[in-house]
Formats: sequence, C-alpha cells, structure tokens
Amino acid sequence: MKKNGVWALAALACLLVGTPTLAAETVTLDAMVVKEKKLVTPTRQTHETVYTGSEITREGIAAQGAKAAVSVYEAINILPGISVESVDPYGLGAEQKSIRVRGVRGSLGAMTVAGVPNYGGNPMGPRDYIYDTENFEGIAVYKGAVPADLGTGVGARGGAIELRPLWPETEAGALVGQGVGADSYSRTFVRLDSGTLPAVNTRLSVSGSYTDAGKWKGPGDLGPRKNFNFMLSQPISDRDEVRFQLNYNSLDQHLYRPLAYAETLDLDANHDKDYNANLTGIAARDIDYYDYNRGDYVNRDFLSVIPWTFSDLFKLTIKPYYSKEDTEILGGSTARGGIVQKRMRDIERYGFISQIDSRFSWATASLGYWFESSDMRITQENFNAATLAFKGYGMVMESEDDGIGHSPYIKLAGSIGGFDWQAGLKYFYYRDPAGQGYTAAAPDYELVKAPDLYRQEKSYDELEPTLGVTYLFSENLEFHSSYGRNHIRPYAYVPLVTVYNNNRAAFQAAGVTLDDMFSGYDMEITDTVELGARFRTERMEFLPTLFYAKHKNLLSTIFDPRIGPNGVNYQQNVGEATGWGFDVEMNFFFGEHVIFFLNPSYTDLTYDDDLIFAEATLDTEGNQVVDVPEWMVKSGLILSWGDFTIIPMLRYMDERYGNPENTEKIDDYWVADLKLGYTRKNLSFADALNVSLEVINLFDEAYVSLIQENDTLRGGITSYYAGAPFTAMLTVSLDM
Repeated sequence: MKKNGVWALAALACLLVGTPTLAAETVTLDAMVVKEKKLVTPTRQTHETVYTGSEITREGIAAQGAKAAVSVYEAINILPGISVESVDPYGLGAEQKSIRVRGVRGSLGAMTVAGVPNYGGNPMGPRDYIYDTENFEGIAVYKGAVPADLGTGVGARGGAIELRPLWPETEAGALVGQGVGADSYSRTFVRLDSGTLPAVNTRLSVSGSYTDAGKWKGPGDLGPRKNFNFMLSQPISDRDEVRFQLNYNSLDQHLYRPLAYAETLDLDANHDKDYNANLTGIAARDIDYYDYNRGDYVNRDFLSVIPWTFSDLFKLTIKPYYSKEDTEILGGSTARGGIVQKRMRDIERYGFISQIDSRFSWATASLGYWFESSDMRITQENFNAATLAFKGYGMVMESEDDGIGHSPYIKLAGSIGGFDWQAGLKYFYYRDPAGQGYTAAAPDYELVKAPDLYRQEKSYDELEPTLGVTYLFSENLEFHSSYGRNHIRPYAYVPLVTVYNNNRAAFQAAGVTLDDMFSGYDMEITDTVELGARFRTERMEFLPTLFYAKHKNLLSTIFDPRIGPNGVNYQQNVGEATGWGFDVEMNFFFGEHVIFFLNPSYTDLTYDDDLIFAEATLDTEGNQVVDVPEWMVKSGLILSWGDFTIIPMLRYMDERYGNPENTEKIDDYWVADLKLGYTRKNLSFADALNVSLEVINLFDEAYVSLIQENDTLRGGITSYYAGAPFTAMLTVSLDM
C-alpha cells in the first residue's frame, strides 16, 4: 500500500513537469551586527519557514584558511557538532580525512551543488575535494531534518551539505591569488567574470587553480591538484535566467602511512613514521614503498538550473546533471607474501531534479521529483610488490544494468499567528542491479563467470517525513523544533566481496553464496528530533540546539560459525545506536573591532546492544561509538582595526576510542591556529589587495588526528594518523 500511494505521487510529479513552479532558492537570516564579519548564519530553503540549517558565509570560509579553499569539509569545520580530522594541513588529502556530524560519519551524509547530488562509491559518499570554494557564496549544513528538495543521492544519515554557487557577477572583474608555504606548498587561483554582456545580457565566469605541496613527513607529494570551473547565467525573461556549471578536478597524490594503536602510545617516537623512500627487492618490505601507495583522482561534473515562471503563483525549475569519475589508487598489502593492489573506480551518473512551487493564501507548496541512473564499475588488480608482475584480480564484479534511483517529494510551509510551520514527505527508492562475479586463474588469468559470485537484483525504499515549527516569542527570541528521517543506502560492497573471495572454498562447502551474504544488507535509517532557540541582542547571539537520534540497521560485523573450522566475520545491517546531545553557537560583539565566538557541543552516541565477534560477545552495550568525542569546542576572536585583522582560533577534541570495546583510547587535545590579515581597498589598480599569513598548529602540538575505521570494526584493524605539525602559509590576492 505504501508503494502504491508513493508511486501515485511520483506520477503526479511527472505530469506536473510541464506545469509552473517557483525556483528552490535559499534564505539566510540577516546578521544583526557587523554583517561583513559574520561567519555563520541560520539558513533554510526558499519557501520554507523554519530555519533548520546553518550557512558558512564567504567570510567564514575565508577564516578557515587555505585548506578550506580546496576542501569543503575543512570549510565547515567551524560549526559545533562537526568534527573534521585530516592528516595534512593543506586540505589536499583526498579520502585521508574524516568528518562526523553529531557522531555519524559524514561519508554517510549528502553533499549537493545547488541541490544536485555529489557522491561516488568505494568509498561511498561525497567527494569534498573536487571544488574550489572561492566559487561559492556560502555553504549550508543541515545536521538533522534535511530539506526534501536537496538531491541527497545515496542518503543523508550523516546530514546534508549544500554548496551555493557564486554565479557570474553582473560587473566585470577578476580575483587572482597566490599562496606559498612550508613543504613547498604553492597555490595559484584565478577567476574572471565577464559582467553582463551587451545585447544578450549573458554573464560568464571562468576559474582555474593549480595547487601542490610536499608531504610534511616521508617522501612524496600531495599534488598537483588542478581545477577548472566554468559558469554561465543567461536571462530568458524579466524573472528567470538559465544557469549552468562545469567543474573539472584532477589530483595526483601520495598517501600517508597509518599508525597501529600501539604506535600511538609513543607518539613522539612514531610521529614522523611514513612510507619507505627506496625499493629493496623484497616484496614484504616493498609494499611500504611510497610510490606503491598513491592515488590519481579525476572528476567531471556538469549541472544546469532551468527555471520558468508562469505567473506570480507558479514556477517550474528543472536541474539536469551529469557526473563522471575515474580514479586509480595503489596500496601495498601483506596478502600472498606482499602484493600491490590497484583499485579502479569508473563511476558515471546522470539525472535530473524537477520542482514545482505554488503560492496559496494559507501556505506555499512544493512538489518535486528526483531521478538518477548510475553505473559504478569497481575493480581490483594485484601485482607482485618486488617485480610488479601481474598476479591476477582481487575482485571483478560486473553489473547487469544501471542502478536506478527515484525520489518524489512534497513540501508545505505556512504561518499561523506567531507560529511558522512546515512539513514534508519524501519517498526514496533504489533498484540495485544484479551483478556477476568472475574468477581468473594463472597463467593467463582469463575471466570466467562463477555461479556462486552472482548477486541478484534488489530494491530498497523508505518514506521520509520531516516536520518543523518555529514560535517567535519576540523580535529577539524564537524557539524552534524539527523532526526528520534520513537514510543511507547499502554500502561497503567491496569488503563483503573480499571476505567471500578470501574464504571462497569454505563458503562453498557451507553452501553459502555471495548473494546469501548480500541478503543481509539493508538501508541504515536515522530519526532525529531537535529543539532549539535563537536569542539575539546588539551585543550577542545565543543559538542552542538539543537533539535526540535513533539509528537502526547499522552495518555491523557478525560472526558466521558455518564458514570453515573457525568461522568468519563479515558485515550485515543488524546494529542499533542511540544519540543525544547539544550544539551551541555563540557570538559576542564588543564594539566594532572585537567579535568573540564560542561553539561547544556534546554528543553521546552509544551502542544499544553488545556485538558478537568470533564466538565471543563484546561488551559494547552503552559504549561510545568509535571515533566519537563527547565534547568539542571551536572558539576564536576576530580582532579588526583599520585594514588589519587578527583571528586566533582554538579547537578542542575530547578523548575518543578506536574500537567498539572502548579499549583503544586516543587522548584529547587542544590545537591553536592563527590568521593575520591585511586588506587595502580602492587601490588604483584593484578594488582590494588582501594579504594573509596563517599558522596551523601554532604550538606544534603532537596528537592523533584522523582515525579510519568502520563503526563496528574489531579492535586492532583501525588505522591512526598523526596530526600535522606547525605549518605556515602566506597568501596574496587581488580583487579587481
């Protein structure tokens, strides 16, 4: 019955594609004091009435420094309840950084550009490293209830990020910047805006950047990273203009070597441990050769926003898009006495979002539909670490068809007296295509279909309601509450296939096929309730939010005693967890020259039950989920006088655990950063000259930053990475 009703909604959305709508834009609250220094503002989508998100402004992005220019995650790290940990100070470490939103891995969240989804597979999740953030006017973050009109792709259990493009300006101009720093760091950025062209009124912008740096420890480089962006805005009426964007990004980088937990206990001795600079001819050692541990990432993305206003009451917006990713990652492995694995990702996605918005006397209504077709080809090849001779395939799985996603949705928003309200309902459907696995034996390694490696087609669906209400108690005080359900579609396919391939004979003997293992996969679901307030005066802003979340169907490692003499561990969607806590955004304004911000958060995210591994019950009930700190604090000062600005910032990360038993404890730490800025406006040759000197880890604190794991991995296989040391960077830019 649920499906019939939802597909009726989908059919209605399709029929209305040729009917009027109002474009889905965004709204942010005006800052009450010193707006030009505002780093974060509450935000919502246009035609919504309840502010459920926070937007980092261009000033807020710039305050995060050079690393925020190439990493979206680093740009939002100022927000409470969000932890971003990276192994390098420049933001260049693709997939060697982590983000958690109220304890949930951000890789399980959504990232969109103007509402269009950005994500890939292996690992599943957003690609935060493929944009230059100078090309965005702001970045909105939704931690709980996610607006239905955002194309969340695989899901938004870890929140949603919306990148809001800085579309071509009406006046011709240029932005040119050059940065230099430690470890041979260099970044060149250029953006040109045509302004409004005569006769046709077209506006164009083109930008490019080249970034490179050496690793702060060990041999190898973090680049080059090359980015190209083109945008066009073309008015088609007095009310509407068509926009499109093309973004290209390529990155070649060497990886940092992880530390074992025992090595973190003596961090001073192991802080600089990394991959080997030279080959030895011994396979077991050469798996740690630096050039056998690197990645090449190429991403191409196109989107368009096509609106049509039919009247004051109706408007239609269609957003077609296309995305292509080609990536190769090399990594050493101890398997077979020492091999080098090449992991290849060939991912192609295309789709569209259509939305119709209507105004009525009692409310605004939005009816929309998202469609996407995706083709993800993930393969692995093995090579001898000493000779680089081909040693066969680690995994070859071929899908019989594309994956298909559908998501019709409806939103309503209005006001009653002092209350603003909104409600939404989204239906998510994904058809996971059947897949065929292959085997290949020496010496020719010819691919042969294997019946036990066949995976049947499977469908997943979920209804996701959202509710929100705000009560304006006075012009300075309001209270708000919201509820939202989010999901993440099944992921971590490669680890499951790897377990099966490594124990294939034992699985066959037990009569267990790969399809049997995938039958235990399901969508993870999170329900979140928020209660918050916003209090503002001329001297301060105080925005506390309480939250409570229930997480079910979490991907958890289970023990299967049927497989082999000792059984085998692999993952299934059987776990549950409960989270609660609070986020607080506070700003204090001391005249025109001093702003103090303090953003603390507390997160209690614990396992509901014990987990079973290898015939033993692990005492995990009530334990904090892996890599989730209870307390975090982001704080700083913005000191301005004339053309000079000083921004000292302090970050605190509470202790965390690297395993679900909570026996691998990582100590808490404080890290201080400093940014010094000089801006001279209205020069004869430029509108503004900007000079900034930033220092990361001002006091050279030694600490563990990145922890790479799955939330339910058994202790001993988690990877740990030391945080970057004292690093200085200088950037000079001209705004013309």
